[in-house]
Amino acid sequence: MTDNSSRDSGDAATDGGVAANAAQTHSDTDYLGAEVNLLSPSTPYMRDHLRIVWTGFAIWVVAVWGPVTLTRFATGAMTQPMPILGFPLHYFLVAFGAPTSALILSFWYSRKRDALDEKYGIEHGTADVATDGGADE
Repeated sequence: MTDNSSRDSGDAATDGGVAANAAQTHSDTDYLGAEVNLLSPSTPYMRDHLRIVWTGFAIWVVAVWGPVTLTRFATGAMTQPMPILGFPLHYFLVAFGAPTSALILSFWYSRKRDALDEKYGIEHGTADVATDGGADE
């Protein structure tokens, strides 16, 4: 059994990454004990990350509920068969557009999150992680 009290407290960030040098500007913030407010985040990293999350959520709502809403308000245009495949437009948008937009959003989120981690100096995979989830001593 290892002694966890001897762990260097400045190395590991609470999001699983490792903060590089001056990247952890809020080193005195207790992230695990602090209340997370989605409408008023306490750190610049949280603000930037929530901006990405809310933007992705807004795009997801339009991609999933847009065709359904258009079918309700523009029934004629949405229910006419498409000349290429012969399916109604609303069927094509829900069957093909929603899953495709989910994949595109996943890729977009991963790229934005990687850019955000790079901006704040968070490097993943640089710390030795033990099999129990803690850092090797």
